[in-house]
Amino acid sequence: MPTKKTAAKKSTAKKAVTKKTTTKKVAARKVAAKKVAAKTAAAGATSLPAFLATAGNLNLNQRRLLVEQAIVLLEQNYVHLPLKAAMHSVNPVQRLRVMRARMERQTSQTMEAEWLFHRQMSNIFHSVRDLHTNYLLPAPFAGKVAYLPFMIEKCFEGNTERYLITKMVAGYTAPQFGPGAEVTHWNGTPIARAVALNGAQFAGSNEAANLARGLESLTLRPLVIQAPPDEDWVTVSYLGLDGSSKELREQWQVTNNPPPMADLDAINASSALMGLDLDSDEKARAKKLLYVPEVLLLEKQMSAAAVAQPAAVDSADIPTTMPGVFRAREVATAHGSYGHLRIFTFSVDDPVGFRDEFVRLVAELPQHGLIVDVRDNGGGHIYASEFTLQTMTPGPITPEPVQFISTALNLRICKRHKANPVGIDLGPWFDSLDMATETGAVFSSARPITPVEGANEVGQTYHGPVVLITDARCYSATDIFAAGFADHHIGKILGVDDNTGAGGANVWTHGLLAALLQQPAPVDASTPYKPLPNGANMRVSIRRTLRVGDLSGTPVEDLGVRPDAIHRLTRDDLLADNVDLLDAAAKILTTMPVRRLAVTATLSGTTATVEVVADGIDRVDLSIDGRPVTSEDIGPDPITIDLANVTAGQTLRADAYTTNTLTASHRQTL
Repeated sequence: MPTKKTAAKKSTAKKAVTKKTTTKKVAARKVAAKKVAAKTAAAGATSLPAFLATAGNLNLNQRRLLVEQAIVLLEQNYVHLPLKAAMHSVNPVQRLRVMRARMERQTSQTMEAEWLFHRQMSNIFHSVRDLHTNYLLPAPFAGKVAYLPFMIEKCFEGNTERYLITKMVAGYTAPQFGPGAEVTHWNGTPIARAVALNGAQFAGSNEAANLARGLESLTLRPLVIQAPPDEDWVTVSYLGLDGSSKELREQWQVTNNPPPMADLDAINASSALMGLDLDSDEKARAKKLLYVPEVLLLEKQMSAAAVAQPAAVDSADIPTTMPGVFRAREVATAHGSYGHLRIFTFSVDDPVGFRDEFVRLVAELPQHGLIVDVRDNGGGHIYASEFTLQTMTPGPITPEPVQFISTALNLRICKRHKANPVGIDLGPWFDSLDMATETGAVFSSARPITPVEGANEVGQTYHGPVVLITDARCYSATDIFAAGFADHHIGKILGVDDNTGAGGANVWTHGLLAALLQQPAPVDASTPYKPLPNGANMRVSIRRTLRVGDLSGTPVEDLGVRPDAIHRLTRDDLLADNVDLLDAAAKILTTMPVRRLAVTATLSGTTATVEVVADGIDRVDLSIDGRPVTSEDIGPDPITIDLANVTAGQTLRADAYTTNTLTASHRQTL
């Protein structure tokens, strides 16, 4: 019989072989994916001038219809209209009325070029500085993305901004050009100024968001939501990898973008529960296609799809069934090894599956410190974001409440769906909207979208300290996640920008709004929503989100979530896998208390034997199905407690305290 030492050696050797095999598989898959991606992009790509030559078939009446429908959405559905008018001094409804009046004087022969019409519509929607509220271009723009074959990111050397090439499309080359080359000018304009000017076109809710969007849109533009570039090509001045001054001219290319996760026009829970920045979502899918094709290969071209078998994109990662959603790994920092869990998106169709995969991945990471990283996450399913918070805190989660703006049209929609006839329950908001005519209330009552029971269904599963990393591209459901993290005092927030994207709303499409007055039968004959031409669409912030806790009642929109500390990205962060950023997060973790609560329970007859192992805890209270049973002091040694008159299927809960403050919790079914 082998000794324990021999068995340990065999186990270690087996793990080494398994890791080596996984590394080979990952490397082979990356090579294959990049070849497929290069062929796919090349096969579907065309130059920008060639693409634009196929556009331009909206007639004058179709354009008038689009303007009329935009007025309906912004005037009668848009929840942030009073806030935007006050904060940004804008009047998008009046601009649309002026546009409509001028179109009445146009003819088919005198109407402006179609690209100019789309640009005017986009500019009006962009003027409210709300990435939830969009004019979505019709065919052939929908489903297409314009791109340059490289990515630029910003870092700092001291207080000096640097703009570095960080990624390139497979097969692209230019003299002394690659990750680490520094861009100095864009079409002759100093790069920082070019970013700011570009950001002013694609405005976010705050300056940090403006600059982040401006930089990203220099090289990547989803044509469904952003007007095509004015220039056919760009001239890039840069310092090459050898330090020499170089210049290149690169044409814009247009290709098909991978499809979104769900049909947001359909009447279903997912479409009605979305908090999603479409621009970020479109760009995230395009980045997969251009720079991380192995993820698309695993997902079989379906965005954020769950795969049958867990897979790792990188050999250091923990395999996951959601490789486009999560990246989990242990990271070695200057302050010790910790867990790092990147959440790329909340855009999933199964929020419970999302939560459960988060729990599974965290359980495989070190338990003495966790870094949750939501940078560049444009949001998604609101349930997914709020269901996940409970797993990191012992206290109850209060989901953020939302409000409609009080209008006759919103009242009609809520009245039709107050009894939840098609799976979209608007009953909680109906009574207050119905009374608004008498009370003069601007908004409905505030009620949560996320069910309280779902937000507290499993409770805490991770008991160590947590640091959340955010940036200015965090938006929508990710803003809600960050706000909930802060409002419930789950951990510390480290920002690479001084604010999140500040998008606080549930967003609905024109198609969904129209469907809500068509279902259930009979159809509302006086519906103001008319079918849009050529696959055009619009989105609007329909319900605004409010904070809970210390900032209860404060809107998330335009205000965002400010971090506890800021780390400016460095050159090594961009080129060496966020090494300095992770060091900064780890340093914060070292200042936070580490606690452990391990509870095991076995049932024999009607007696449950409970063993509790704890660190950093001095008392544990046990309850069965919510009824208190016992309270025990605990030190460094495990304790065993027998509970009588217990039956299978009951829920055991252990609440742990440190100097009378609830600091950890555990629950399980007996």
